[in-house]
Amino acid sequence: MARLVLKFGGTSVADIERIRVVARHVKREVDAGHEVAVVVSAMAGTTNQLVAWCKDASRLHDAREYDAVVSAGEQITSGLLAIALSEMGVPARSWLGWQIPIRTSNVHGAARIEKIETDALEKAFAEGRVAVVAGFQGLADNNRIATLGRGGSDTSAVALAAALGADRCDIYTDVDGVYTTDPRMTPRARKLEKVTYEEMLEMASQGAKVLQTRSVGLAMVHQVRTLVRSSFDDPDDAALVAASRTNTGLPGTLVCDEEEIVEQELVTGIAYSRDEAKITLVKVADKPGIAAAIFGPLAEAGINVDMIVQNVSEGDAMTDLTFTVSHAELDKARAVVEAASADIGYQQLIADGDVAKISVIGVGMRSHTGVAQKMFHALADRGINLHVISTSEIKVSVLIDAEYTELAVRALHTAYGLDGDTAA
Repeated sequence: MARLVLKFGGTSVADIERIRVVARHVKREVDAGHEVAVVVSAMAGTTNQLVAWCKDASRLHDAREYDAVVSAGEQITSGLLAIALSEMGVPARSWLGWQIPIRTSNVHGAARIEKIETDALEKAFAEGRVAVVAGFQGLADNNRIATLGRGGSDTSAVALAAALGADRCDIYTDVDGVYTTDPRMTPRARKLEKVTYEEMLEMASQGAKVLQTRSVGLAMVHQVRTLVRSSFDDPDDAALVAASRTNTGLPGTLVCDEEEIVEQELVTGIAYSRDEAKITLVKVADKPGIAAAIFGPLAEAGINVDMIVQNVSEGDAMTDLTFTVSHAELDKARAVVEAASADIGYQQLIADGDVAKISVIGVGMRSHTGVAQKMFHALADRGINLHVISTSEIKVSVLIDAEYTELAVRALHTAYGLDGDTAA
């Protein structure tokens, strides 16, 4: 018998029929003898509607009241799933974040989980009940509901798995695992059997949408083995039933510690992001304090800066400096830099929102050389110019013109031998 936390996202619980399918997935694990807690998101589209209502009511709404409204979607789903499970003969009850409680910080709309008190859930397990937990929410120390930010149900599930000492956290979604790249862009993308926490964290932060970045970081810190699998598989399929009973041969992709993977690939996957924008400051003085004058105001404005490159342009006195921000924050970032122009002293500001970031990721890079060289050659052979280059121990990222995104991803996928034998 294992202890499992199962998480189902918005598309998985989109309507009553989908909720019944989710209940059958849960029943399969209960029938296999496992202790089960379930974390659910709001039904697809519900949170967007709730957010829109808040904005319609007041553009300057109280963040605490905003959380009270937008957390309602998960409350509805958790209650409906508990009803569906009870109808199938599976003892279950719903739990809201404040009832457990899941204690969070006071940053409403983007709270962080600080502690989960598990006594009530342990009692539910002892009684043979399934705990259906509303994701995305908790209880701030001002005794108000606090939400974790968009995609927060993944974080709720991993945090709950860590607190309960679960054997595994299964993230059910509308894809059947993690692929070497987006199969919609590269038909020969392959599904990965296993991927390390570090690789998944890089893939999530560089544009892959399978898992929320915060949840992967939490899984890595607490060593929560996380299985990405499809909620659209037939819950009663004989192979799935057998896998549940033996806890072997499970479908999907396991996110786990590096030690669980016998032989590491040189490159695990190619990620891309079109949510990028570039700002170049021409002829900035090359002297101490200039970087602080640029990036200090950006940090104070809450703007995240990703890639940075600096090149000497004239002699030793002047330099051109380029950095990237999210596309949505380009106008805000430009305004912040322009407001600080007297302290910075640049000659010209050039903004470009028509760029994309391509990343090659793999823990095998630690022990192999030439990974970046192969990337640069593959892109150069196709006439793709590189605007910015950024590296880490297991990642190389480049910024290119957005029009070449698909060509670049396919070229790199082939160059690193990631193409599968058949279409995905």
